[in-house]
Amino acid sequence: MTTALDRPILSHTTPVGVVVRPAGVPAPVAAKRSAPHVTTAKLQLSTKAAALVLRSARTSGPVFRDDAAALTGLSISTVNRQVSALLKAGLIRERADLTPPGAVGRPRVPFEINTDGFLTIGIHIGYKVTSITTHDLAHRVAGAIAIPTPQAETPEEVVAQIGASARRFADRWVGKRLLWAGVALGGRVSDGGFVDHPRLDWKGVPVGSVIAEALGLPVSVASHVEAMAAAEQVVSPADQSQNFLYFYAREMVGIAFSVDGAVHTPAAGPPTIGHFPSGATTLLDPDNTGRLEPTVSDSGVLYAAQKAGLDVESLDDLRTAARTGNTIANDILTERAEVLGRTVALMSDIFNPDHVILGGQAFTDYPEALPAVSKSLRATTVLTQRDVRVARSAITVQQKAAGAVALDEIYADPLDALSYTA
Repeated sequence: MTTALDRPILSHTTPVGVVVRPAGVPAPVAAKRSAPHVTTAKLQLSTKAAALVLRSARTSGPVFRDDAAALTGLSISTVNRQVSALLKAGLIRERADLTPPGAVGRPRVPFEINTDGFLTIGIHIGYKVTSITTHDLAHRVAGAIAIPTPQAETPEEVVAQIGASARRFADRWVGKRLLWAGVALGGRVSDGGFVDHPRLDWKGVPVGSVIAEALGLPVSVASHVEAMAAAEQVVSPADQSQNFLYFYAREMVGIAFSVDGAVHTPAAGPPTIGHFPSGATTLLDPDNTGRLEPTVSDSGVLYAAQKAGLDVESLDDLRTAARTGNTIANDILTERAEVLGRTVALMSDIFNPDHVILGGQAFTDYPEALPAVSKSLRATTVLTQRDVRVARSAITVQQKAAGAVALDEIYADPLDALSYTA
């Protein structure tokens, strides 16, 4: 999955050079502050009028103004004012070519999100791999690179190196106005974008300000599992009336809970479940730690496979072995699925959500084991009709999470957010 430094994963060919503003993209609004703005992401569906109209353009566009009023619950006069302001800012555009024949007046000219002139930068800092992406205003990935998470003497130097890579990647997008950057990573995020990350041995690291200085952009920072839950909301905002539990597993294991369109962020930080008991295992957890994260994490699973005598150097090797008939490899991946299924059942019985969403490559990279997750979950839960689904983002979950953070302020209060951009 890791590519060479700054090598695009998705196809997008643009020359490197000075960013030139294209025709039709408005000049930047004067910044409110001399230093880039840094904030913690709110991760909730906004009820501000401009945000509601922008969301209708993103999810239902091209949309007529009267239809937008019906979708948002706003008066037609309010919609007209917000449409005018968003058009002036360039965040939406009109589609005169879709005006019904014989229609009179601009209210019959539909509008949609402007996906051409603007981009945001998303950064997901993982334990081993960091992804850097660009996203348009519709939350679509325009391009991406993956780099090994740098090793350096201090956390600040690690973040600075990531910021430098992000800056080089951002410079490729000639003719686009970069609006905001978002950083998603494990650990607890405090006001001002400071991060405590026990797995990386970080405490009070000024992630937001370091990235902001490197990019010259306002920056939002969020815990990555909560950001992944927010990405699910971005994809399907119509589900905001229902609550869901998001369960993530890859190298780290974590949960997030969304209620009424807002991802709940406890004051003490995101819930950690890596220390939870894993239950009985046969092949996994050869050192008998009895804890969830050493048992089901990528590195833990790989360690178990090597202790079982398999000649594998990565999870890709292990999955390939399982798919080509190695029964031990398949048994290890199936046991991981069973442990995860039990834990998902316990978590969902505690929170009792309307839906449970499974995210992370522990679920998506070996779908052959999903039946084992389902069987283990059903055997453990007290509720037999639990609605459980795999995350829509699938293998791009880290990218989508970073994009949700990068777009958070723009989606929450688009006109105010623009005032912070350079």
